[in-house]
This record gives sequence, C-alpha cells and structure tokens, in this order.
Amino acid sequence: MRPFFGLAILGGAWLAVWQPAALAQPASEEEELAQVYGDKSTVSIATGAPQALRRAPAVATVITAQDIAAMGATGIDEVLESVPGIHVSRSNNTNTPLYLIRGIHSEFNAQTLMLLNGVPLTTLFVGNRGLGWGDMPVENIARIEIIRGPGSALYGADAFSGVINVITKTRADIDGVELGARLGSFKSRDGWWQYGGSLGRYDVAAYVRVGETDGQREIVTADQQTLLDGVFGTKASLAPGRMNTGFKALDANVEVSREKLRLRASYKLRDDLQTGAGVAGALDPVGRYRIERVTSDLAWTDIELGADWRGALTASFLHYTQTFNVPLQLFPPGAFGGSFPKGMLGAPSTWEHQLRLAAVASYAGIKGHNLRVGIGHDDLDMYRTRELKNFTIIPSGPAVGLPVPTPTGDLQEFPAAASFSEPHRRTVNYVYVQDEWLLAKDWTLTAGLRQDRYSDFGATTNPRAALVWDANLDLTVKLLYGRAFRAPAFTEQYSINNPVIRGNAALKPETISTWETAFSWQARADAQLNLSLFRYDMKDIIRTTDAGGGTAQFNNVGAQHGSGVELEALWDVTRKLRLAGNLALQRSIEDMTGTDAGYAPRRHFNARADWSFSNGWLLSGQVNHVGQRHRATGDARPPIADYTTADLTLRTAGGKAGWDVALSVRNLFNADAREPSLAPGTALPNDIPLARRSLYAQLIYRL
Repeated sequence: MRPFFGLAILGGAWLAVWQPAALAQPASEEEELAQVYGDKSTVSIATGAPQALRRAPAVATVITAQDIAAMGATGIDEVLESVPGIHVSRSNNTNTPLYLIRGIHSEFNAQTLMLLNGVPLTTLFVGNRGLGWGDMPVENIARIEIIRGPGSALYGADAFSGVINVITKTRADIDGVELGARLGSFKSRDGWWQYGGSLGRYDVAAYVRVGETDGQREIVTADQQTLLDGVFGTKASLAPGRMNTGFKALDANVEVSREKLRLRASYKLRDDLQTGAGVAGALDPVGRYRIERVTSDLAWTDIELGADWRGALTASFLHYTQTFNVPLQLFPPGAFGGSFPKGMLGAPSTWEHQLRLAAVASYAGIKGHNLRVGIGHDDLDMYRTRELKNFTIIPSGPAVGLPVPTPTGDLQEFPAAASFSEPHRRTVNYVYVQDEWLLAKDWTLTAGLRQDRYSDFGATTNPRAALVWDANLDLTVKLLYGRAFRAPAFTEQYSINNPVIRGNAALKPETISTWETAFSWQARADAQLNLSLFRYDMKDIIRTTDAGGGTAQFNNVGAQHGSGVELEALWDVTRKLRLAGNLALQRSIEDMTGTDAGYAPRRHFNARADWSFSNGWLLSGQVNHVGQRHRATGDARPPIADYTTADLTLRTAGGKAGWDVALSVRNLFNADAREPSLAPGTALPNDIPLARRSLYAQLIYRL
C-alpha cells in the first residue's frame, strides 16, 4: 500500500493548494520559470523547422535539460517514462528498453524511431537501436522532442508509432566548463566533462563521459532452462539466480560551428555488456558483448537559393558494430540432457555502415503558404557478419530444431554462408513535399507526402494532413491524419541456417494509419491542459507463421487496431511550486482474435511536484503508475500485476557557475515492479523484474 500512499500524498497536495490564482503573471515570473524549466514553447520535430509547440501539426512533447535535472534522471529511459503515451518496458533479449508508444509492442521495438540530432540510430539487423543499448546519459542533452503518432511523411522508415529526437548541447547551452561526478546503487559510478566556448571564429561544444555499473541484480525465479530440465530430467538451470545487467560506458560528443556550417560527431561504447536474463531466456552470468556506435553529420543551413527560397544540405554517417568479449552462454552446462558439458555457446557479430545524404528547399513566395521540398539518398550496408558457436541445429526429422554440439564441443567460426546471415546492403531514394497553408486568420492546414523507394522491397508512399484551429486566445484544436511504415529488418528478410525460423526476402513493410484529435487549453495564466484522442489501424504486421516441417517463417500476417486518450496538466501554483501530471489510457486489439494485443499498459499515470525552497534548493517528487497489462494471445498466465513507483530528488536549482548538488532515491517504497516476458511465458514465467530501491548522489562544478 505504500506506493499508493505516495500517490495519495501528491494528489492531496495538488487538491489542497488549488486556489484561485491571478489571471496573469508578471513577465519576471515567466522569465524565472523559463530559467528553471527551460524553453518549451517551440518544437522543430513536427515539420522540420521551428514553430510554436501549441500550433505544431502533431501531438508533440518537449523535455528540456532543466526538466531532466529536476526529475533526477540518470539516463534517458527514466526521462521517457514520464512522457504521456510512452511506457518504457524491457525486452527478453538482453534486457534492452522498449519505448512503447500508444500500446504498440514488438520484441525489438522497431516501430519507434530514435534520432540523435536528427540522425537515425536504427541498426539494420533487428531494425531497432541495437541489442546493446546500455542507456543514454543525460548530462549533454539540451532537449528531447517527441511526436506521438506517425511521422513517415517527414522521416521515412520506422517513424511508425512515434519519433524521439535527442538534441545535444551547444556552446550556448554549456557556456564554460562543467565537471560532474555521480555515485549510486549497484556500484554505479560516472564522471564527465563538458565545455562550451570559442576557438577563434568557431563555436565549440564538447563532452566526454566515462562510467560503469554492476546493474540491478534482481532474482529470476525460473527460466527457459527450468522448463528444459523438466523435459530432460536434468538440473542444469541457474534459476533461481540474479539478473546480469552490468556494463562499462564511454560517451563523447563534439560540435564545431561557424555561421551556417555545423559539424557534429558522437561516439558511444558499451563494453562488457551483460545479457539481463539471457538472450535465450536462460540465465547467462558468462556472456559479455561490446557495441560501438559512431555518428557524424555535416550541415549547411539557411542557404540563399533565390528570391523567397532557402535551402539546406546535410550528410551523416553511422558506424555500428556488435561483437563479443566472451561468447554468450545461451544455455548452461548440462543443457539438453547433458549434451553440452561446457554450455551451449554462441557469438553472432555484425558490422555496418550507414551513409545518408539529404537536401531541403523551402519557398515562401506564395502568400499564405510555406512550401518545403526534400530529396535524399541512404546507403545502408551490413557489410560483415561473423558467427562463432559450438553447436548446429538438426535441420529435419522428428528432432528438428534441437541443437547438437560440434564434434569437439568447442567454439568454431562458421563461414558467412553457413552462419545466421550473410552481409546485405540496402539503398533508399526518397522525395517529399510539405505545404503549410494559412487557410484563414486562425486556420492552418499542413499537408505532406513522401515516397521512399527501397532497393530490396520496392516503393512505399505515406501522406499526412493536419488542420490546426486557434479557436480563441486560450484554445487550439487539431485534427490530424497520417500514414507510416516500418521497413523489414535484415533478420526478418535474410536469416539463414536456422530451420526454426527462416527469413523471407518477399516481405513488405508494416503500415499504420492514425487519426488524432488534440486540444490545447490555457485554462488560466498559470495552468495548461492538453488532451489528445487517437485511433490507429496496423496492417501487414511481420510475424512468424508455420512453414511446415517444424519450422517457421516471417510473413506479413498480423493486423491490429487501437484507440486511446492522453491527458496532460501543468500548473504553476506559485513561483515556488509547480505540479505536472499526465494520464494515458489505451486499448490495442488483435484483429484476428478480438483479444488484447498484450504487454503494454492500458492505464499509465505519471505525476510530479517541484518545490523551490530555502535559497535555491529544489525538491521534486514523482509517482509513476503502470496498470492493466494483459497477456498476449496464447499466453495462459494471469494478467501481470500493476505497479506504482515513487522517486524523490533534492538538488540545488542550478546556476551558471559554482557547485550543484543532487541526491535522488528511485523506487522509494521498494515496489516489486515487473515487465511482461514474451508469450507464452515459458522462458521467464515470472516476468522480468525491475530494480528495487536505489540511491544516487551527484556533484557538478561549473566555471
């Protein structure tokens, strides 16, 4: 009951202080709030150019660096959980985060597009941010812009359920030198340095962070090997046993700009990454893998092309590798009736390059219109694969799909043609057009269309339309429609030498059509309410189907629809007290069975109170409730239990120079919080446990 007691405290405080307030705040008060919480009045992600958030032709959210500091977040996963309509779940596979938007769930979360300064972080093999994520630090984030709903008319592939763009700090955001250190539970330790200044005529921003953690070590009571022990009469399972979620981290960003030119580069290393509850759903205390991600982009903006014409050119490059320090222990020693005395081991590695070129031109020469035209070319190359393993799979007969050890039982490298996948390359050419048309004084229609032509599966065309009405000074109403697609991942198209699941080169992209209605109401000068309602229809969902002979194949067979409502409220009670909260309700239904699609919460509530007191100290309390998660079709387990967590952060308000101190407690009441494991639940029957109570202390010095 303690978590609900915390919820009651926040709710009671909100109601207790709700008293009539002045209809207007002085400018100095608005400026003070902007300093504490950052500028959230504009957004770029909705159209590709800055505009007022309230009038943006999308359901959008902006989170500033000040917001992140107030909530005491140490990584982006914690930040995104506070966004209405987004729930951060966990994958069976390596415990990576799943950013579920509006109830849309999949094993690898390929339906959510994540950008770093506008550059997609999508990897080719599984179509998500990579199996080795290891969180993203927040110290160098200036703001996060999010749209919930389709974005393929502007961003192309995988902008399916939503788009998240992480924008790093510039010279103006840092303006000097910052040194920081943090210690916390699970032997977590981080240190960073960042700088913003000038070198001659160039503006420079730089950031370096090193860290490591043992990760949360909650108990997994039963795993996939537990089931196999029952089949083979063995006792090989390591369950009950602890999760393995540790890693070492190195992050670096640099930006150099001069007038209209900007060069940015970033480096992300996660080393000695552990696999959570195990890649195969069997505890693996042995396996360690490594991911490296290098991104860079060069942009030339605001180019004068002629009367009323402006243009921009960008080029970006991404290099991503996933390799292994110690091969994964897919199943422990003694697995499969003792056939694997050293354990069943594997190490599938990938290397890829991604080059993206884009040109955009805007034209403002027609009264009441703002035209935007873009073209681009993507060269996406998984140029190398390698597989080490000590087993092969029985390809046919009554024992099809069962592993058998290699002759020596030791690891050996298999040639690419005999491994999980050969290298593959994909090119994409696209063109889009968008018009922002001022229909009347208070009416704006934004319409767009984009066509992407893929070298491997053909073309896809996706429209959008948004009608925005300023009903009065305090109320804005939006009616939105969009269509989006998710491109098949290479594992779905080109998996080979796995008779259990085969790839399918004939796959088409998944599609979604979404209708939305949104209201933004400035209820009082110090209070704002946002309401959005949505309905979506998904088609051609890529899932496995029986291919005969004990094997399965990826096919476009799924269909799903969903609807929901999202409510946000923000109230600046006084200069010293801000209350914010959101409630998301959704229901996602499988078309074929008429049952709940499972996994995602039907009810998600988040509330935060920030109180400034005693000469620059800020106390923030946050409550997060996740409820009504149903099981997917074929999963006979009872619905997973709801959970409520409470967090508390005490920090100095943050200045331009001097010391800043922060103390945080996550999951204050030590709730037993769990995320659902995949159906039918034989791998992790008691689901994926999340971290219990944890504490963090942070010290920053600015000069």
